[in-house]
Amino acid sequence: MIKLRLKRFGKKREASYRIVVINSRSRRDGRPLEELGFYNPRTDETKLDVPGIMKRLQQGAQPTDTVRRILEKANVFEQLSASANQ
Repeated sequence: MIKLRLKRFGKKREASYRIVVINSRSRRDGRPLEELGFYNPRTDETKLDVPGIMKRLQQGAQPTDTVRRILEKANVFEQLSASANQ
């Protein structure tokens, strides 16, 4: 199964995360299929490749709970349902 999940990077105690597409059986920091965004929990900064995320969700990728909350804040699911209705 393909998942959208967070991949940790950054210094010790100053973690930042990349939102990646990865096989669910791969380890957290393993090689991703594709990188689709960035999330910094310290500054609450996000940078998303929305068309790429929407494409992967339409193909059946499942977001983890944390990634789902990040995408809901960015209204990605509303854009996905709007594009599906057209």
